[in-house]
This record gives sequence, C-alpha cells and structure tokens, in this order.
Amino acid sequence: MNSPGDDSGSMIAKLRDEVVACRRCPLSETRHRVIFGEGNPRAPIMVIGEGPGKDEDIQGRPFIGKSGQLLDKLLLACNFTREKHVFISNIVKCRPPGNSPPTDQEAKVCMPWLYQQIDLVNPHILVLLGATSLRYMLGNQYRITRVRGTWLTWFDKLVMPVFHPAALLRNPALKRPTWEDYKKIFHKYREVADPAHTSVHIPVNP
Repeated sequence: MNSPGDDSGSMIAKLRDEVVACRRCPLSETRHRVIFGEGNPRAPIMVIGEGPGKDEDIQGRPFIGKSGQLLDKLLLACNFTREKHVFISNIVKCRPPGNSPPTDQEAKVCMPWLYQQIDLVNPHILVLLGATSLRYMLGNQYRITRVRGTWLTWFDKLVMPVFHPAALLRNPALKRPTWEDYKKIFHKYREVADPAHTSVHIPVNP
C-alpha cells in the first residue's frame, strides 16, 4: 500500500492514461469512452459498481444516469461527496454491449486496473454495489440478498455490500433497507476516518 507521502493524485493520473489506452479485451472495440472512475484520489470510501452504462459510455464519467443520480442522493444524505469522501469505479472500465453484466473473462482482464486503483486510493471502506461487484470482489459463494448490510473484509479493507441503485429503481421496496445500510457506512466512516462527520439526516449518539 502507499505511504502517506505518496503523490496519489499524480499516480492516479498516470494510471488513468494507461487505462484509457487499454485494448486488452473486446470491450475496447465497442466502447465510446473508457470510464476510469472519479473522486478524491485519497478518498476514505471507494464505491465499486459492475460496469458503465449508456450514459456513462457517452460522457466518460461513472454513475451519471438514473442509477448514478440515486447513488449521489444516498451519498449526499450521508453528507458524502465525490469530491471529498468518495472515489467511484467499476469492475470493468468499458461498457458491455446492451448493459449486460461483465463476463468472467472481461472481469479477469480488467480487474487488475481496479486493484491498482484500490492500492493508490487506499480507502478505509469499500462499498460494493450489487451482486456482480460482490461476486467478482469476494467470490461466487456470496449472495447480495444474504450479505447486504453486513460488514465483511477484503484483505485489510472493510467491505459493505449494498443493493445496486438500479435494483432500487426497479423495486422501490429496497430503498428502506438500503438506507439502513448507508447509515451503517456513515457510522463506520465516523469510527475509522472522521469522528466529527455529521449529517442532518442521521442522528449521532451523544
């Protein structure tokens, strides 16, 4: 992992240049943009989705469609912003055709880039959005319906699996349990990163 003196911003920029030039899998032939990720290069929280969608592929930014707008609302309710608290990335950096989940081969080829991002950002908390992110990060034995809202570990990182925002759009009944999961992230962030962090939407025990 990095030392505190590392210039993470410049190293992230160098990695971005490498990823943008990547031609390691067939997704590079159908993409419009490489969606590297965005946020604070030293973010305490890293959010990992499965892959870019149509809007992201056009604009070159992660989670900017309807799912991304809902994700931002959830983060903002915790008083988290992309600029300060969060770095957002995906299992694969190019859009799979038809917004299909990444194949095992696509994930295998692309995830070394993600591992480098995690190493450079060095977050305290990984938030895994949905079943695909959970499976590729932790293994096939995990099911999002069973472990969402439960703290797990990946090497030295705290991991919180949550439902993907797209699932909430399809099934609004998932919004309430998901909000409970984000409150857990909020409280864990206070514990491991900033005890003074507050949100008007989440009570803090005195």
